[in-house]
Amino acid sequence: MKEVNDTQKEFIKALREEEKEELEKHSSEISTFKEFMKKKGVELTDSNFNFYRTTGIIASYPNIVGLLHEILVNDKEGLMNFDDLSRNFIKKPFINGYLYGENFMLMANSYFRRGFHEINNYAPRFIELFWNFTDADIDAYISLDMDRVRINVNDLVYMEFDTWYGAQFNNKIDLIPDGVVKLRPPMDLESHHISFFFKNAYSLDIKWATKDNIKSFQAEEFKTEEVKIEKNGIEYYPVRYIHAEYDIEKGYFRHFDGAIHFYTESEYYRRRDSDFNYNNKNQGHIKTLSQKLFKMNGIVDVNTWTKYSSHFFTGNPLVFEYFEGKYPDNINEILEKIRLTDE
Repeated sequence: MKEVNDTQKEFIKALREEEKEELEKHSSEISTFKEFMKKKGVELTDSNFNFYRTTGIIASYPNIVGLLHEILVNDKEGLMNFDDLSRNFIKKPFINGYLYGENFMLMANSYFRRGFHEINNYAPRFIELFWNFTDADIDAYISLDMDRVRINVNDLVYMEFDTWYGAQFNNKIDLIPDGVVKLRPPMDLESHHISFFFKNAYSLDIKWATKDNIKSFQAEEFKTEEVKIEKNGIEYYPVRYIHAEYDIEKGYFRHFDGAIHFYTESEYYRRRDSDFNYNNKNQGHIKTLSQKLFKMNGIVDVNTWTKYSSHFFTGNPLVFEYFEGKYPDNINEILEKIRLTDE
């Protein structure tokens, strides 16, 4: 474990002092929310409340969201219909990822946040796009943070400016050959370059398969071994996953969803240098823990599928490379400078 230096200690101390001040400042709202939850049979204590710069005053309790409103019940995949949520709660411009209630704010699942971590802001720009999504031909579903709500109900948000451009994809889906594709960052890059410019991408695995008139798409985004998260006290390697089904006769995707696959250490190292056919090649099949984050059913056009796929895998140039056949211009410029420096 790395030692914490004096500067880091001072920063941590300052954050704790700031949290204490903010909790005291919002003590009235905290007391009111405690009484609100008490009427629902839940006794909250001060230990259930935290302050984070990025999110505000947060009340945490197992399945607290499910106790707040009769419509806040997940379907069998752990998702909620976004139209139903939008009718019962308020969406506000530029406050993406949050839905306003009278004395609480619902939040999109923390796995949409930077680094998959609950204290960070939402990664650009998937949640922004989803929160502003409207299409009468598509039923959209989203995963909420079921164990946490924000209780300082206002329009103050911590803004981070970042840019990630969605890719364009003009190929005719029915002409794409079946098979697997594996994309890796350039092998001549140092690990710190991959960390910074490729957002720790290790590989992007893709598989197309056709059965009858349905062409299915799968993609898994593996990060380098430094990227780990804890879930239920167990350490996992998080892998973003997309699945879609394209109706060849009708010319659109009938289904599109995204999830997180949680790989154990053994599963991660067995799988990352293989491909989607791993289970067909090996007796020791891998069946990871999985959590679905969103889905769209209906008439999903190719542009919508491409846009939301590239933003779900935010900041990963390998996604851009797959859809456009090249890296984004800014990444190509950086790679050129790195290689000139190394000559």
